[in-house]
Amino acid sequence: MVKFKFSSTWRCDVVSFWKKNNEIDENNELELDLEHIPKHVAIIMDGNGRWAQQRHLPRIAGHKEGMNTVKKVTKIASDLGVKVLTLYAFSTENWKRPETEVSYLMGLPIKFFDTFVPELIENNVRVEVIGYIDQLPTATRAAVENAMEQTKDNTGMILNFALNYGGRAEITTVVQEIASKVQEGTLQVAEITTDLLSSSMMTAKLDQYQDPDVVIRTSGEIRISNFLLWQVAYSEFVFLETHWPDMNEIIFKQALVEYQQRNRRFGGLKK
Repeated sequence: MVKFKFSSTWRCDVVSFWKKNNEIDENNELELDLEHIPKHVAIIMDGNGRWAQQRHLPRIAGHKEGMNTVKKVTKIASDLGVKVLTLYAFSTENWKRPETEVSYLMGLPIKFFDTFVPELIENNVRVEVIGYIDQLPTATRAAVENAMEQTKDNTGMILNFALNYGGRAEITTVVQEIASKVQEGTLQVAEITTDLLSSSMMTAKLDQYQDPDVVIRTSGEIRISNFLLWQVAYSEFVFLETHWPDMNEIIFKQALVEYQQRNRRFGGLKK
């Protein structure tokens, strides 16, 4: 049995449901509508450290297992027809963690892409990265750029990593760029619109899928943690008690079932 929880608390104009003590029976058939799979699924992968501590293992053991979970969930999402899977891998605030842990985390993309890129190519998955990758260690940045280059011609699901990413930093950067254009006289104040801001965000490369339909957060925490602050304005949120390394196909599909039960009105009334 796998415990599965949702919250019924309002957070930033999005509704989340928390079903206390609800257990998923892996033998029960999930009523997942394959015709209405969310196009963009974003995940805040939380709980690697707690997963390890519960097993009396060092935190890095949780991160290693979490990397294996990324591979599993990528394949599941791709098979279901998800167009974009965005994973919050490392935030601009994560540099505050112990140096040994940060060093290990910076090495994970190298190991991940070295072993997984051939499978991504085989499954027609394209790698994209949002975040300030120019600030990453040289070897980490090289691994990321190589993965994007090797998969650039793939036409299937986009596996989009948020790496050294922060929502506030992204918005600040966009505002600075727009302000510079106004100062130079190449942009008028009246031309600053929501569409302009959206097209200036790091997720613009995702085109029509840049805003997540659903954001899933594991490990029981109920907060956004500076993730895609502009893009999640009308996303649905699903909060899971499950730690990220324990995420599996059943839990992932159940989260999508929860999403499919939501009534998305985008501020209007649905007839």
